[in-house]
Amino acid sequence: MVDVFDTIAAKSDQQNADDYTGGPKTVTVSDVKLPGGEQPMHVHLAEFPGKPYKPAKTMRRVIVNAWGPDTSTWVGRALTLYRDDSVTFGGETVGGIRISHMSHLEKPVRLMVDRRKRAYFTVQPLDVGPDPKAVEAALADIAGAESLPALKAAFDLAGTRGVRNVPEVVAAKDKRKEELS
Repeated sequence: MVDVFDTIAAKSDQQNADDYTGGPKTVTVSDVKLPGGEQPMHVHLAEFPGKPYKPAKTMRRVIVNAWGPDTSTWVGRALTLYRDDSVTFGGETVGGIRISHMSHLEKPVRLMVDRRKRAYFTVQPLDVGPDPKAVEAALADIAGAESLPALKAAFDLAGTRGVRNVPEVVAAKDKRKEELS
């Protein structure tokens, strides 16, 4: 199969709705700049260097509502962006980019976007998998456990780190338990 999606990509210095014709994309925030002007926020994406996502006001409100106003905490977090043909600008339907999922959410975020119509926009949590550093630390703790109580403490700490149910961590715990028994 030959993928021809790149042949229809928009020529631009930013993300465009046309870039999402092929479907949603999950992207990672690498930087956020606030240059002001008509598009006051530029969310730089690790996957698309030089083509930042410049969210419209509604999506800026969604991001701030979900992640808070400190943009330094956004770096490394993920968004799933998609094309929404129903987006309007200046009273005309022009299409645009919306956010469907965001990492670092414990539950869906619902935000009123149009008070006159009582319209709401909801973003779902994005499961980006376990933190690789937390998995690495848990594996090191388990490997270094010198007794069954120490192994239990290491495995409990893996739970605190949110990686207790990662198959690799469970397998390492079971193997170390067998070695210590």
